[in-house]
Amino acid sequence: MTESPIKSSPIDIPEIPVEIVSEEEMALIEAALAATRSSLSSSVAPSCPSRLSLLSTISSSQFQSNAKSTETITFHSKRPLSGCSETQTINDVEDLGNLGRAQKKVKVPKSLLYRFRRKKGLAVTDITSTEWCEKQMEFSLLRGKPKKTKAMEAGTARHEKLEEEVIKKVKIHVKSVEDIWALKLMNFIVGANQLFFEGMTRELPLIGFLEGVWTVGVIDEIRMPSTGNIRNPLLVDTKTRSQATLPSEAQKRNGRLQLMCYKYLWDNVVSDNFPSDHFFDFFRLNPEITLSKEIKEQTASSGFPAQTLEEIMVYFRNTCCSLPPANDQLLLRYEFQGDNSLIGEDEFMYNPEWVKSQIQCCLEFWSGEREARYVLVEERWKCRFCKFSSMCPAKSTSDTVVN
Repeated sequence: MTESPIKSSPIDIPEIPVEIVSEEEMALIEAALAATRSSLSSSVAPSCPSRLSLLSTISSSQFQSNAKSTETITFHSKRPLSGCSETQTINDVEDLGNLGRAQKKVKVPKSLLYRFRRKKGLAVTDITSTEWCEKQMEFSLLRGKPKKTKAMEAGTARHEKLEEEVIKKVKIHVKSVEDIWALKLMNFIVGANQLFFEGMTRELPLIGFLEGVWTVGVIDEIRMPSTGNIRNPLLVDTKTRSQATLPSEAQKRNGRLQLMCYKYLWDNVVSDNFPSDHFFDFFRLNPEITLSKEIKEQTASSGFPAQTLEEIMVYFRNTCCSLPPANDQLLLRYEFQGDNSLIGEDEFMYNPEWVKSQIQCCLEFWSGEREARYVLVEERWKCRFCKFSSMCPAKSTSDTVVN
């Protein structure tokens, strides 16, 4: 098993539907479209991380109907396009009045998603941390993560021990970002093969395109049923606790969200719906660059010799096609850190509507559509364990539900 030491072609702009309007309305529409073309022009500049995702966003939000009113076009011309620059200049059509009047410039700061996750994708733990407390997530991004507690270090050590029980790690030096992603794909292929032949694997890396955002994660454990007609793998996540007690309902909910996100990712990947061209484009990868000597040697010894990232991608997608969707039943395990004894298990069913709504709510915060929310009053006990509580406005609004 291998481990990473660290962790385009032109695109046509959609045609604009034609609508019969008055001359005055047409003047406003032309001005709005001019503003949109300006935004599109900036989105294909080298500094933009994802030409395809930007154009997809514009296509679905601005040109989805056959006829739009002046008010609708005005609204979308003001809507920020995430991810192109430090700040974005947008034309405010409502302030135009007529074509002879100067356009008002509005500065829109780039999103947290672009600022902090454009090079590696949004992690499943980013989603669960946001669900736990959006304000804490915001503080962590802007001020840096607090130091790990002893309980967190113990949890990390336990997961490493569990991984070592079934996986032999091999250190490989990487020389490029293509090498790093090649290792991630290699680890998935090797782990999937282990699942087939041994019935279980651990610490399996995943990447998928969920709700319009590249998302990554690592599944603690996957088990392949050995009896019966069910051949859908069971996804398992192990949580370690400093006390030999079951967690609160809020902690259970957060753990369930994490496992449901993993199933959502898994099912998306094995559906053979992986947009590899979009993947290369978004992460600015050269699929034809020759990989490092160590990686080529490792792929050969693992049974899928590859010279480039594009060749590894072929093996990756073929592997995905051979995998079934995950079981709808998911399993959370809780262990006591003192002796690794089992405190209890939480078996629950996958809820696709709920997990999608949770991810979409999370993305509203990450994409800058709204400000961070505080935890609800009934869950303000979380603040006692937060390193940012002394500077958080929620401290002075403990009796008020914000947002």
